Amino acid sequence: MTESDQKKIFEHKSVLLNESIEALAIDPSGIYVDGTFGRGGHSQLILNQLGDSGRLIAFDKDPQAITTAEERFADDERFSIHHGSFAELEAHLIAQGVCGKINGILLDLGVSSPQLDDPQRGFSFQQSGPLDMRMNDQQGLSAAQWLNKAKESEIANVIYEYGEERYSRRIAKAIVLARENEVLNDTKQLAEIVKQAHPRWEKKKHPATRSFQGIRIFINNELGDLDECLQQSYRCLAEKGHLAVISFHSLEDRKVKRFFKKMVEGDKLPPDLPVMEESVNRKMKLVGKRVKAGKQELYDNPRARSAVLRVASKL
Repeated sequence: MTESDQKKIFEHKSVLLNESIEALAIDPSGIYVDGTFGRGGHSQLILNQLGDSGRLIAFDKDPQAITTAEERFADDERFSIHHGSFAELEAHLIAQGVCGKINGILLDLGVSSPQLDDPQRGFSFQQSGPLDMRMNDQQGLSAAQWLNKAKESEIANVIYEYGEERYSRRIAKAIVLARENEVLNDTKQLAEIVKQAHPRWEKKKHPATRSFQGIRIFINNELGDLDECLQQSYRCLAEKGHLAVISFHSLEDRKVKRFFKKMVEGDKLPPDLPVMEESVNRKMKLVGKRVKAGKQELYDNPRARSAVLRVASKL
């Protein structure tokens, strides 16, 4: 297989691409952040709408995403990328002298198609590959390293909390029993252990889906990073700046929804206390209703079925 063929196989289709860019209300001379560069679909569309004085700052944990960014936008002086989590957003933007001046921030959460489709990344239970799951394979413990040493209760808690798997204890017990006989180091190996331990399979869903999700979220600290980034995004936005977030599962979407609700409602005051509107200290306002993929996008890209876009602007 040629390198060109591999790139086609691992191509990433940006979800809710046009809707999310429209939600940013691009100012051609503004400063924007793509907190999850991926393979650059959203970044490209933002750059297409920026003028010569506009600027786009991107972030990504994945070394392969950084390589893609350097190849695609090396000659574009409006573009720069930081190799790291979007939880480092505020520190990086302060260092760049632009914190509080950002006109729009886009976060496209979850895992990119190239990460899922490449068995060497260890995210997929459908193909055999190293049991890794790290978005940045140069940092932290791999899924294999963690699973081979973690306590049964810890594994159960992770699968239950982050994978929302009701049979987490049964699955964790099976994992611990299996590792007593062989080292866990392959995705298909883990998927089969979970499959055999799972007593009730959901229709059209692999029984290992929730367990793999939970382990991946834990290994990459995805929800912790999201909490950090949402708070930092508010501080880094300019007045009237937009924050657009695309989430792919209920844990992410609930965090985004609750954050926006808190920022929109402002300070909690006694219901019978007479106050002026400005005293409520509302920090953001919602921009439109939540958006989901349309029929055509779902036909073209089934992975868009769970995507939800929420947008708010800073007051």
